[in-house]
Amino acid sequence: MARVVVVGGGFGGMAAAARLARLGHDVTLLERSDRLGGALSTVEQDGFAWDAGPTSTLLPAVVRDLFRKSGRPLEREIDLRPLDPVREHRFADGSVLRLPGGSRAAQLEAFDTLGAGLGRQWVDHVASYGDTWELLRKEWFERPFDDDVAPRELVALLGRRESLHRRLRRALRDERLRLVAGHRLVMDGHDLREVPVLAGVEIYLEQRFGCWTVPGGLAALGVAMAERLSLRGVTTLTGTAATDLVVRGGQVAAVQTESGAVDADQVVVAIDPRRLPTLAPHVRRTMPALPPVVCHVGLEGEVPDLPHEVVLHGDPLLVVRTGGRAPAGGAAWTVLARGRIAEDVLTALARHGLDVRSRVVTRVDRSPRELVEEWGGSPHGVLWQGPRTARSRLGPRTPVGGVLAAGAHATTGSGLPFAGLSAALVADLVGRAARR
Repeated sequence: MARVVVVGGGFGGMAAAARLARLGHDVTLLERSDRLGGALSTVEQDGFAWDAGPTSTLLPAVVRDLFRKSGRPLEREIDLRPLDPVREHRFADGSVLRLPGGSRAAQLEAFDTLGAGLGRQWVDHVASYGDTWELLRKEWFERPFDDDVAPRELVALLGRRESLHRRLRRALRDERLRLVAGHRLVMDGHDLREVPVLAGVEIYLEQRFGCWTVPGGLAALGVAMAERLSLRGVTTLTGTAATDLVVRGGQVAAVQTESGAVDADQVVVAIDPRRLPTLAPHVRRTMPALPPVVCHVGLEGEVPDLPHEVVLHGDPLLVVRTGGRAPAGGAAWTVLARGRIAEDVLTALARHGLDVRSRVVTRVDRSPRELVEEWGGSPHGVLWQGPRTARSRLGPRTPVGGVLAAGAHATTGSGLPFAGLSAALVADLVGRAARR
């Protein structure tokens, strides 16, 4: 039985800790804040509550597999439901797209409302990512990359220099379709000119498997994960910041904290590795993808009836999420902004016809810097700087013996499913504890 220390209590760190404890290891999780969850947590004020970070997830099978392999099935813990529609897109010309998920036929019909033939153009483009996803799933997300045995197709894909920006301009003639295809990555802080084609698979996943949430807030998943760690006997030390790794003879021996060293046979780093001086030199060519500006608002009285998410295309790019919890007669919205933000985000929202300024009873504003500092890293992981980024980030292996990496900074996808897949990779590499 190995002594495993997991650094970081976000979703990736909790998922790795739960899996490793289930495999029989003695697991200690270190979290610098006073609570677990990272971005998968709740902001509360004046009786209102909002998801601090993500409000939905792709690939629900990843979360289900995590719960099944670490204890009781997910369905016994939380109510994960599909979103329909996934979101509403509003464009500068006044046209609107209500985007369904989990159905090729429904998306074809929805895009045809924007113009004859656009549905076929969209579904054909989405279908072009099918083989890419299968290759990435089998040989990248579910198997540690190894230069010596990696399939030639994967090596070629990782080195492909075509940007997603160029691919979208060639494949989608209507600008609105390009905006829909790229908006997730843009909101995550990426420049599509620097994003490789392989990152476009998310629209394929959304169409095939849908987009899912939890009524009342996705933060319930973080609460359920914290309970799972307790069930599995993980030692959780909150308020304990890891300051560096202790390495002896090229092998990790402990994690240094402000209150002393925590001995370890193996360490899983599930935070931005730049925060640990031992690992920082190995990621000097990468940068984090910073979160957007965030404004949580509590509203009272009559407000527009919106779906779970509305994307308002323009500069700045605005996203309204409506799934927060509010007192009777109220509503809890989160407004995200990315781009040229020259005015208050609610003023920018009003310019799109959604003026709720007179309805605001409470408000919480969060800057990108504040969010990264609070969470110990960005939930959007590493910034795409061309195709080399895929292999210049750390994970699941690192150059330091006994140190593995999981979470947003250790994977090439953004969001819970990719952090979850990285945790599964780490657990497979560590393996089951030896019987005594």
